[in-house]
Amino acid sequence: MASPSPTGNPTEVQMSQLVLPCHTNHCGELSTGQLLKWIDTAACLSAERHAGCPCVTASMDDIYFEHTISVGQVVNIKAKVNRAFNSSMEVGIQVSYEDLCSGKHCSICKAYATFVAQAPSGSKVKLKPLTPQTEEEKIEHSIAAERRRMRLVHKDTLKDLLTRSPRETELETRDGSAAVPAEKTRVESVELVLPPHANHQGNTFGGQIMAWMENVATIAASRLCHAHPTLRAIEMFHFRGPSQVGDRLVLKAIVNNAFKNSMEVGVCAEAYGQEMSVSRRHINSAFMTFVVLDQEGRPRTLPMVAPEPGDGVRRYREASARKKIRLDRKYVVSCKQTEVPLSVPWDQSNKVYLSYNNVSALKTLVAKANWALAREKEKVRMYTLEEDKFLSFRIEMSVRIAAGRAFSLLSDLRRRHEWDSHYASAELVQQVDDDDMIYHVVSQTLSHENKPQDFVILASRRKPCSKGDPYVVAFRSVTLPTHPASASFTRGETLCSGFCIWPESEETSKVAYYNQATPGYLNYVTTNVAGLSSNFCATFEACEKFLLKNKEDLIVRLQDL
Repeated sequence: MASPSPTGNPTEVQMSQLVLPCHTNHCGELSTGQLLKWIDTAACLSAERHAGCPCVTASMDDIYFEHTISVGQVVNIKAKVNRAFNSSMEVGIQVSYEDLCSGKHCSICKAYATFVAQAPSGSKVKLKPLTPQTEEEKIEHSIAAERRRMRLVHKDTLKDLLTRSPRETELETRDGSAAVPAEKTRVESVELVLPPHANHQGNTFGGQIMAWMENVATIAASRLCHAHPTLRAIEMFHFRGPSQVGDRLVLKAIVNNAFKNSMEVGVCAEAYGQEMSVSRRHINSAFMTFVVLDQEGRPRTLPMVAPEPGDGVRRYREASARKKIRLDRKYVVSCKQTEVPLSVPWDQSNKVYLSYNNVSALKTLVAKANWALAREKEKVRMYTLEEDKFLSFRIEMSVRIAAGRAFSLLSDLRRRHEWDSHYASAELVQQVDDDDMIYHVVSQTLSHENKPQDFVILASRRKPCSKGDPYVVAFRSVTLPTHPASASFTRGETLCSGFCIWPESEETSKVAYYNQATPGYLNYVTTNVAGLSSNFCATFEACEKFLLKNKEDLIVRLQDL
């Protein structure tokens, strides 16, 4: 059953389902296909609460399944709208299980789905904005724009990685065994869409299509390993179009590639009506990662796959690229902020996810609720935030400058030495794209080794996604092979810092600088708060003078066009 949340969020829906034998596989574990149907249903109900009209599933981000669920246990699903855009909205879903006998609760997965609102005529509906209330809701609302940006460039990321990877594909054997022809794993099945499979508009539930796709993917994986595989992850996917009651859905699956302990299965769904004279409509494609567990729950070694010539080789290479992207996403995006290393190696395959992590870390810091005013000097206000092992600072003031111009000036680290006495120089070493740049920064500050510090910093800039959003310039440390640590400097690292700029009027902006002190500097910072606050305020006053002096700069005007 599904019910509204008692917490007061009007879009939150809670669903609890008792796992019965009819929901399980041969091992007495909940079928992943059934779980996907429940997830999609709860998310759809949440989306429709906000939209006030029918909604359809447009896409689903990566899903990583942490545990299996057994018969007799309860699945608890919470879904709520994180942010509404024009006609689409992001719904966040949390899934856990509950053991009624022991009282144990355990997280299963976290997912993000995109839904599109549709009027009875089939046209798109412009959605009302969503106002977040709690700290958690404000964080999710802010970062939803970054996740949306990441979805839009997902295909380009894969194409770019394939372009840079070697064209040749070498097949290997493991333990002397020959590779299994991929053709032996091919599966094709057909399903008739009946009224129970569709919503009140007659469109097939996205969760039902995902369940059918998971079924054929499992069969394909079983044909490779001759065992019962376990689904571990589903790649981000998009629905290309709807299907209706009466459609025939043709589902095809094949193992694209097998790695040492996991395999990728590609699945596609196509629809046609009663007559085959019309070509099939492509509904969806998905990529699922399976493992085979031994009796101790450890992944077994899998046989290699020999791809078919042509498209088979292409799918084989793409599966390797997707594995690299998936590991990057899981390593950089899915980690908690405290688990991400300070300096992550930067390369072309993870540039999108490092940029996402950079901006989302700053947005998370901005949305925190427990900032305490530490000092106020004329227009400059300084706040501190203590949590876990981090001490963060926020310095803000109003400046008579248009937000866009302040954004252009502050996002160029090459000019920071003009107002920040801690900066000696900043060299642009790589222009990643229009929004991301990598700088080599040399600081005036001496380290305990009595040497100047240097940093390799990724600067990520974002213009507002919608009204009320700030301009964002985020900084974090990365490592580059072209700029290793030098004996002349002490290599420093920054975890999370940057600017947020809110327009207050056409000619006035609120400029705020954030800095999260890393654990290595925490003892120094906490014993020097008074001196540090004076230093920060003086630096920020110099920043204001810099902005006012350069606000009519011709270069900035050209950048704002």
